[in-house]
Amino acid sequence: MTTKTASAKQPHKINKQTIYFIIFVLAWTALAMTASQFIIYPMSWILGSKITNPFWTCIYYALTYLITLFLVIYIPPHLFDLYYKKKTKTTTKDNLLATNSTELGLQHLPTFVDIGLAPIGYVVYLVGANLLTNIMRVFPWFQPDQTQETGFGYFVTTGDRLLAILALVIIAPIAEEIVMRGWLYGKLRNRLKAPVAILLVSALFGLLHGQWNVGVSVFMLSIVLCSLREITGTIWSGILLHILSNGIAFYLLYIAF
Repeated sequence: MTTKTASAKQPHKINKQTIYFIIFVLAWTALAMTASQFIIYPMSWILGSKITNPFWTCIYYALTYLITLFLVIYIPPHLFDLYYKKKTKTTTKDNLLATNSTELGLQHLPTFVDIGLAPIGYVVYLVGANLLTNIMRVFPWFQPDQTQETGFGYFVTTGDRLLAILALVIIAPIAEEIVMRGWLYGKLRNRLKAPVAILLVSALFGLLHGQWNVGVSVFMLSIVLCSLREITGTIWSGILLHILSNGIAFYLLYIAF
């Protein structure tokens, strides 16, 4: 199989402008994913105790990710145009922050290769995450068994579980892949070699999860997800792997025990 990069462009030479650009896209991604939670936060105190209801939690998830996608994909190009016009008094067709389907990794529908690589990637992720977690155990502050907070407090009916599955297994993986392995990785890969872009995206993805044990696991997951994008040129196998990973975790956390 011929390896396809995330973009047809060759990585730029590292200069001051490139460094500024890299810092901006990393910071903007982190800001967008954090700001979306603050934007939607008033909904939690308006609803009060109802926010723990799976229906409203699912709505909360969906709106948060919708805002994140809007902030990441649609706002930066306008900021670039405004900055460039203010600085030069003209406009430019080469908007560095504009994004197309190819750069997002969504240029075509999933293929059988994408479907087949997802379970293979899951096995690689499990081995890598287990190895990295065992290495981290040498640090006394690392708590590998710390429970991850998902926002879903209880399930009363089958419908509650289906809503949780929609939020955690479908909405979250798709949105996170578009943002992290789509927009962010696409932007970084245009200017950096694959290993550097993969490490930067994965480090940020781990940090954004806020817990050391979860961060270590999703750091390794992101490395596999970015690698799949590098292999296939799209994020479809990553989306499928992310759904598979969250689905198995959901089953073990909420159904099996």
